[in-house]
Amino acid sequence: MSTLILLRHAKSDWSGTVPDIDRPLADRGRRQAPLAGRWLAAHADPIGLALVSPARRARETWELVSAQLAAAPPARFDDRVYAASADALLDVVRDVPDDVGTVILVGHNPGMEELASLLAETTW
Repeated sequence: MSTLILLRHAKSDWSGTVPDIDRPLADRGRRQAPLAGRWLAAHADPIGLALVSPARRARETWELVSAQLAAAPPARFDDRVYAASADALLDVVRDVPDDVGTVILVGHNPGMEELASLLAETTW
């Protein structure tokens, strides 16, 4: 893998009383996610694999983002991404086959933010 794209799920809806894993996107999130997809389509290399949290808001985000890409890559919904720490997310990424050039990880804070910070520190 040569490129890792980190994408936190779009804005979720906190108005209901559903379990956290079943929380959907808010209207704002449904508007934001396609914008992220269009940005990726214009600026990122073709994505070879999507690693997505099984949480509803992450799956909905990926569905809206990937619809904007020229070709939607295969998606792997991985339980390890839900509520994961930076170290756990790194373990998920390490399982990606070497021949996949660009991977997108669709997950949650604080783990995604911690991973971004960790990677930024190690690359400078």
